[in-house]
Amino acid sequence: MKQTLPVDGKFELMALPYAPEALTPAISAETLGFHHGKHLLTYVNNLNAALPGSGLEGLPLEEVVLKAQGGMLNNAGQTLNHNLYFGQFTAPKADNAPSGRLASAIDEAFGSFDAFKEAFVKAGATLFGSGWAWLSADAEGKLVITQEPNAANPVQRGLRPLLTMDVWEHAYYLDYQNRRPDHLAALWQIIDWDVVAERYED
Repeated sequence: MKQTLPVDGKFELMALPYAPEALTPAISAETLGFHHGKHLLTYVNNLNAALPGSGLEGLPLEEVVLKAQGGMLNNAGQTLNHNLYFGQFTAPKADNAPSGRLASAIDEAFGSFDAFKEAFVKAGATLFGSGWAWLSADAEGKLVITQEPNAANPVQRGLRPLLTMDVWEHAYYLDYQNRRPDHLAALWQIIDWDVVAERYED
């Protein structure tokens, strides 16, 4: 997993690797504007405000998540979670699916890609309250699905996060209201499987 390093002692708001309207209709430009430009920016700013005197200055974001507590942990976790989330998307594609070693690992772990998608959406749809559904790899490369509440991240379990779906309401409410499963189902068309595969190979 590539480390996210502070610049001049501060973490920066990640730049989106696509235009604001590129993910429609799965995610609208309006939702992306609020989610990235307001929610994530707030987490980054709060994290930077908490760093001085914490003893965690200069550490990669992933290490801050492992060592921080309280409010700093919440903001560090949400910054890391959202960086991975926003970095995994691309313009909608028909019949969007992984290939190569990642596809084989998914088939081995879950039986088929369709079975994996069903299990992953279920994990996101059934998570009580706010949080994240994750696909991660363990130390041996075996794939697992986890539910992480609030700002938690699989790195805290010793896992390598590969793919995530955000089920905080701010991620989907403008577009889907309370229809969380519809939001999750729509995300499959915009997953950049090359990015997910690169995370798996790291």
